[in-house]
Amino acid sequence: MAYRHFIDLDSLSSETISHILSSALAMKTEFKELRHKAPKLCEGQVLASIFEKPSTRTRLSFDVAMRDLGGSCITLSSNDLQLGRGESIADTARVMSRYVDAIMLRTDAHQKLLDLAEFADVPVINGLTDHSHPCQIMADILTFVEKRGSIEGAKVAWIGDCNNVALSAVHAATKLGFSLYIAAPKEYGPTKAMEDAVKADQKAKKNSIHFVEKLDDAFLDADLIMTDTWVSMGDEDEEVRKRVFAPYQVNTEMMKLASKDALFMHCLPAYRGREVTAEVLDGPQSVVFDEAENRLHAQKAIVAWSLGAI
Repeated sequence: MAYRHFIDLDSLSSETISHILSSALAMKTEFKELRHKAPKLCEGQVLASIFEKPSTRTRLSFDVAMRDLGGSCITLSSNDLQLGRGESIADTARVMSRYVDAIMLRTDAHQKLLDLAEFADVPVINGLTDHSHPCQIMADILTFVEKRGSIEGAKVAWIGDCNNVALSAVHAATKLGFSLYIAAPKEYGPTKAMEDAVKADQKAKKNSIHFVEKLDDAFLDADLIMTDTWVSMGDEDEEVRKRVFAPYQVNTEMMKLASKDALFMHCLPAYRGREVTAEVLDGPQSVVFDEAENRLHAQKAIVAWSLGAI
């Protein structure tokens, strides 16, 4: 059996990503209408969630999603496993596959996720690595589709760090037909993985990704403005980052350059007055809490798809 791992968006077809998104939207509507009488698509199945990095939205959304689907979730930290005592990822994958139906991993090194997926006999889901964060971007796109109908042809601006979320946004743009304009300081510019994705996109003549030097070029007529914290978990150069990213703050003056009905998203936690002003974060164009809620509905569809239920 070919397991339905959910590792990165660039490894999935456009049709599969769209199917998961449309299923998430349908499941959200269905659950709001029926509440706990909604179909239990994963009844009796068990998801193991491993957290080597702290989390609020990822932990809650996977746990509640699995309960809503009729299954159960076991949450583990690295201290709860034998990884810290030297057991290999491969052996951990083999053992866990004998107990649970799927595994979600939130960790630092992407290779750990790849090794887990290689040796597990159950689906493996990428809950975040230093390389990518596809679950977050699925929730972001779900939110835009919910508000605007479709993201195809839209102009999306990414402001700030070329981090794991940004890479997943790049993957999504190349698969779903929207234009992504990235404005980042050169010190924190595109990673090699991002450059490789852009080269593949250019080779396919999609022209989906644009790196801009002038911040205004990213904001101008954009349909969606996205940003992230300047200092992520594990970053040790906090003071340098605060100084370098200061010109990249999303504020009311910059939002005026975007389309009148442009949406603002932030994957949270957000720091008011740093990467975004309180006026924008709490303003009428902000959909950050709908975006946070949609982590639940996106996760529900991702788990159901990985387990072959949709």
